Amino acid sequence: MELLVTYDVDTTTREGERRLRRVAKACEGYGYRVQKSVFEIVCSPAQRLLLEAQLLDIIDPAQDSVRIYHLTRSTFQTARHLGAAVSPTHDGPMII
Repeated sequence: MELLVTYDVDTTTREGERRLRRVAKACEGYGYRVQKSVFEIVCSPAQRLLLEAQLLDIIDPAQDSVRIYHLTRSTFQTARHLGAAVSPTHDGPMII
């Protein structure tokens, strides 16, 4: 499955800055950062559940927001990039 994960973490406190780094690190374990707080992820349904559980453990639901969009298959292949965009290869091996 293809997921687009976006997040907005309140960084007005030290704890918020820490949560922001932890959310990014969790997402990096599953996919590619395509913008500062946007990740493209190709994963299995089980991996999606693990990611969601990790993110729920990290964020403060009263202050932070994570949106996970389930996209139709091959959406990433048809995406158009303008400007200084990255073009991750979702079909190849991911090196962490």
